[in-house]
Amino acid sequence: MNIADIVAPERVRLADDVQSKKRALEQLAEILTQGTPYLTASEIFNGLIAREKLGSTGIGDGVAIPHARMKGADECIGAFMRLPQPVDFESNDEQPVDLVFGLLVPEKSTEEHLNLLRKLAEMFSESQALSELRDAADDDNLHRVLIARDSTG
Repeated sequence: MNIADIVAPERVRLADDVQSKKRALEQLAEILTQGTPYLTASEIFNGLIAREKLGSTGIGDGVAIPHARMKGADECIGAFMRLPQPVDFESNDEQPVDLVFGLLVPEKSTEEHLNLLRKLAEMFSESQALSELRDAADDDNLHRVLIARDSTG
């Protein structure tokens, strides 16, 4: 599965004013509703928060991959946002986060979910990819970089 399969252009954004992890997750939930008419932003936010309580999804180098298994979801849905300024995400490397990839997976999805998380972690471990994402000028450019980086990986 490629990122292009799960992230539509309307779910890639330069985020508005975000000052905290909670607000970042709220905005991410709102963006993820663009692909999930059967889920509300509140349901998505609650799923993301429940997963964060198990441990931070901050993977290091200013990147977080908040994710949740969602009852009623029948496919993987992704969203990506770049924050205007980094926020504390309680990452293991203690670095604040400015790149956030959100992922919703079907409640029963296991192997596909893990493979996708692994692929995302690999992509976000490449310094060139991080640099290109941080330099993208607008939502469209951000989406193009995200898709291009995925297809080269």
